[in-house]
Parts: sequence; C-alpha cells; structure tokens
Amino acid sequence: MHAVERGWLVVRPVGDLKLVELLLSDLHRGESEAIALARETKADLLPLDEREGRRVAREYGLTVRGVLGILLRAKKTGQLNAVRPSIELLKTKARFFIASELERAIIAEAGE
Repeated sequence: MHAVERGWLVVRPVGDLKLVELLLSDLHRGESEAIALARETKADLLPLDEREGRRVAREYGLTVRGVLGILLRAKKTGQLNAVRPSIELLKTKARFFIASELERAIIAEAGE
C-alpha cells in the first residue's frame, strides 16, 4: 500500500508561494516546496537527500535527515529488521545512487 493510503503521509498544498519562488533560484521545485511547507507546519524533521537542499533547509532552521539516515534510525528502533534490502530496493526500483563506501558504512552501522 502507498504511504498516503495508509495515513503515513498527508498531501498538503504550500501556502508561502513567495518563499517557494525565492528558493527556486537555487533548488528544484520539490525541495523548495518541501522546505516552505516544513517551515509552515513547524515540522520536527524534513527528509531531504540532495546536498544543496539540506544546506538551505538548515539555513532556515530545519532539521533534516536523508533516506539512509531514516532507514538506519528505523533499524535501531526496531521498526525495520534490516537496512540492506531497503537499500537494494532503492537502488534497483528508484535508481537511488549511493556511493559504495557510504553504503558499506550504513550497513556496518546497522550491524548487518
């Protein structure tokens, strides 16, 4: 099932379109809208993977974590049995790029 159907994610429009337009000078639309919406909703955490998006989000006072950090936390808290299969799915299904040394480090930190 999809995350929206399960209620894990809620789709919501961005209200601060001026901030989105400002951010578009440096970022893609998705990152720009995510940052603006995270500020509007006072989000505890913003999942972002692109380096520039993470940098800008931090400048706006947001806490960010990439998908690998989210997987690792899920493993450490018992919500995920293993990170390796999820990483493989990301690489094959979503064409997610991960440097070999980073992948080895994440898997080692997960104790796999």
